[in-house]
Amino acid sequence: MSKSEKRQAFKNVGSSWFSLATNVVVGVLLSPFILHHLGDAAFGIWVLIFSITGYYGLFDLGIRSSIVRFVSKYAAVQDSENLARVINTSFGIYSVIGAIAMLVTILGSMYVDSVFRIPTEFFGVARWLLLIVGASVAIGFPLGVFGGILEGLQRFDVLNWTALGATLMRAAFIVVALKHGHGLLMVAIITTGMPLISTLIRAWIAMRQVRVPIGLRYIDKTTARAMANYSGLSFMIIISARLRFQTDEIVLGTMMSAAAITQFSIGARIVDYANDVVHGLAQIFVPLSSQSEAKGDMARLRKMLVVGNRACAFVILPITAVLILLGKALIEVWVGPRYVTQSYPVLVVLVLPFTLLLGQAASGRILIGTGKHRTFGIITLIEGFANVVLSVLLVRPLGVLGDAIGTAIPLTCTMLVFMPRHICRVLGVPVWTYLKHAYTLPIVVCTPMVISLFLMRRWFVPHRFLPLLLHLTVAGAVYGAGLLWLYLKDHAFRLDEAIALGTPVFAETNALRD
Repeated sequence: MSKSEKRQAFKNVGSSWFSLATNVVVGVLLSPFILHHLGDAAFGIWVLIFSITGYYGLFDLGIRSSIVRFVSKYAAVQDSENLARVINTSFGIYSVIGAIAMLVTILGSMYVDSVFRIPTEFFGVARWLLLIVGASVAIGFPLGVFGGILEGLQRFDVLNWTALGATLMRAAFIVVALKHGHGLLMVAIITTGMPLISTLIRAWIAMRQVRVPIGLRYIDKTTARAMANYSGLSFMIIISARLRFQTDEIVLGTMMSAAAITQFSIGARIVDYANDVVHGLAQIFVPLSSQSEAKGDMARLRKMLVVGNRACAFVILPITAVLILLGKALIEVWVGPRYVTQSYPVLVVLVLPFTLLLGQAASGRILIGTGKHRTFGIITLIEGFANVVLSVLLVRPLGVLGDAIGTAIPLTCTMLVFMPRHICRVLGVPVWTYLKHAYTLPIVVCTPMVISLFLMRRWFVPHRFLPLLLHLTVAGAVYGAGLLWLYLKDHAFRLDEAIALGTPVFAETNALRD
């Protein structure tokens, strides 16, 4: 990786984490504020509607991943003609998809109160809420092309800073609106309006970056076919992601109650924050791996696999330790003690398989970036359907916790049994060599922090913010000391020459593949 690529990677990851930190702080402060102003039922409806519209992502058909893939490829070789075709064809397809999404929203708003167990007094609110959120998603489809362009150009910093501005403005306006007596619909207008404004800013910046002509004559059938061949596989992954991570609230909404959604979402939201932290790091590997694959640089892809997943493990392992050992205190301080009993078990059940997923976050991105994600898509699709079936079967006897278990079991199987072997087979890496080099150091460095958390908890259990902050500070200091030691010893991201070059550690595997 060149110095300019490293500099851009640090800018991308740094801005992503800064934006995420802001989102976490805003979420931690804003969610209980909204919850206590709206009540459990209204907050549950809020989560339910956003879960429903989350399925609109299926309309994407994997096109966003095609935009990232082909923009990064054509921009690298300065092929402005094909770049114009990709951008214009994508915009045309997304415009049609947006119109379909709007039609679905209008139809869905007519029946949302009869499909889900929504209190009678919220019937009208639920309909308007779906219309507002659905319309913003529909408009976001064609405008999302410009975000894909920036991803393909590895300008995640632009995406992150614009998202940061939208987050801060959204939080400020929501607080003012709720304090002045406005309700759920005004919160929805603010929540959907700010991202649309930031998307328009991204569109202006993206077109200044690529400077390609816009017009109907650049909408090309051959380009659309090439994008469809790639995005069809990505579409399976999109479907599986919705089935894996966005069916829980819908299952609870149809089989239990809006209040049950709130209990589940508190634990799940904390896990989502951990997912966002790792995503901020892992997202850079899609365009990077796409460029490496185009150049036939397998050695760089192998190094990316080991170093990328090692970095992801360095991030997720301490987070997991904190969530398991201090999860009850986090929930109690965040939203109040009455939510701990139901939400903490959900948190624990979800965070364990998510740790396996996020510790291998670079693997999935490399498969997508290199276009070798067919088997990955099929397996995750099967997992998604298994998630739905298990959640439905377990929610009645076990309630909210059963829904979480239904998600955890298939996800654990995929991440333990399938992913390590598959990515190593694709890149020609011995599984044990990969696991040893990727995860030994993160586990070793995290162990002292886990011990310190155990000792601190035996000393006293935090129930308020300042004692909790003390626990987190001590744990962070211990983990930070370990990272500093690795940095000074130059071990953290240094691979053996054999791994970096693909020889001779991989010689036997490479010979078999050749």
